[in-house]
Amino acid sequence: MSDTSYLDWPFFEPFHRELSVGLEDWCAAHLPVDHSDVDGACRALVGALGAGGWLNHTGAGEGERLDIRTLCLIRETLARHEGLADFAFAMQGLGMGAVSLFGTAEQRGWLERTRAGKAIAGFMLTEPGAGSDVAATTTVAERVSGGWRLSGEKTYISNGGIADVYVVIARSGEAQGAKGLSAFLMPADAPGLSVVDRIQVMAPHPLAHLRMDRVVLPEAALIGKAGEGFKIAMTVLDHFRPTVGAAALGFARRALDEALARAGRARPSGILADYQMVQGHLADMALKIDAAALLVYRAAWAKDMGASRISREAAMAKLYATEAAQEVIDMAVQLHGGDGVRTGMAVESLYREIRALRIYEGASDVQRLVIARSLLT
Repeated sequence: MSDTSYLDWPFFEPFHRELSVGLEDWCAAHLPVDHSDVDGACRALVGALGAGGWLNHTGAGEGERLDIRTLCLIRETLARHEGLADFAFAMQGLGMGAVSLFGTAEQRGWLERTRAGKAIAGFMLTEPGAGSDVAATTTVAERVSGGWRLSGEKTYISNGGIADVYVVIARSGEAQGAKGLSAFLMPADAPGLSVVDRIQVMAPHPLAHLRMDRVVLPEAALIGKAGEGFKIAMTVLDHFRPTVGAAALGFARRALDEALARAGRARPSGILADYQMVQGHLADMALKIDAAALLVYRAAWAKDMGASRISREAAMAKLYATEAAQEVIDMAVQLHGGDGVRTGMAVESLYREIRALRIYEGASDVQRLVIARSLLT
């Protein structure tokens, strides 16, 4: 089992430590899973996480608040055991983040279903020509009698094709650029919504390119106010970016565990761990993991303590943790030699899992811009 001494840090409260122990037991009983049918595995994981009560933490009902430290602990633990389990958990939170933070009582009906594992959520933000630049969104939302009509395309949508409900960011036209976007809640069976293509990526996750062809939604589908879509999207990312760093942290901890096991194995030429260069690499890995954990849980703690915005802290956490995890996993592959790139090895799987985290929810260079602008304003 990975080192858990960090749970004694002052960022955490007793219930966080109890939750961590309970989740370890759940993971031991339910993970890993078979990836031969990724869609089926993802649906099953959502159901199992809901039945176990873990998805309750992905949203906030009336009078509740999201606890970011809990989200981070769960993502870190799940990622250490099974990347697809982390994905299934995270998307229930990110997909319904706008509803959790800004939704009406009627819209929260969907939130209760996703928290129970009875429905799968998706977040439709990225477009073929608007990835990191959300203000360049071209999907159009036109006012019509009694509601809105949406047309456009979204790509690299997590849970695309298997989700039951999506939050969509579209251009409603109140102003130019970022101030002319709105957020909408859209059921997956809405007439005019279709799957253009299922996207196959390095790690086995359900992704899709989706098209909206004059999809009509009622006025009640609008989340918050018209023109607040950019603010809503950025607020959701502000809450969930530290959790991406936590997932990277989980991958990195698993990589260190695998590297330590490999280094301690007896070989005809001796034990790898006896070599000073190997010891140096292991020390660097442990250092990067602790530094990443400090940044991740500082950001989560700050939000939980009432900070209105943690854009800088969240950007630092995501940037450092994902970049550091890439380096830690790469070194674990190196220490495994040829076995490190062999299909089916844990470190090979981690190598494929980690790369996307440096891109989604704000690529690493975007995080650098966020940090720099916070220094210059």
